[in-house]
Amino acid sequence: MARHSNAVVVLVDLDDFKAVNDTHGHAAGDTVLAATADRLTAWCGRHGIAARLGGDEFAAIVTDPARTPGLAELRAALDESVIHGGHVLRVSASVGHCHRNDLPVPVLADALSAADASMYAVKGHGRCNTR
Repeated sequence: MARHSNAVVVLVDLDDFKAVNDTHGHAAGDTVLAATADRLTAWCGRHGIAARLGGDEFAAIVTDPARTPGLAELRAALDESVIHGGHVLRVSASVGHCHRNDLPVPVLADALSAADASMYAVKGHGRCNTR
């Protein structure tokens, strides 16, 4: 991360994901997870990488945020409904982020921690947010 002075780390947590599985089944949940992964990967483009951390949590590292759509665009993409089995599944996510320049020492673990704290602060303010 030290080579990319303006890198950003993003953490995404799907809001109320358990309700999708409980109401529509695990296949519907899998469809939502795949759509989220596709949307995050598309947002990163050629200047980043996206990963599923587990469950309904995802992360991305973007090395050149100036060439990537902003966080508002990511939020809009993540909040698009998903169609599964003829049902429209409402999807929303909480998004936290940390810019490398915000860290005293540019260490990936610290950036992930800061993005995680940012994401949980968003959840504390009513989900469906970015911070």
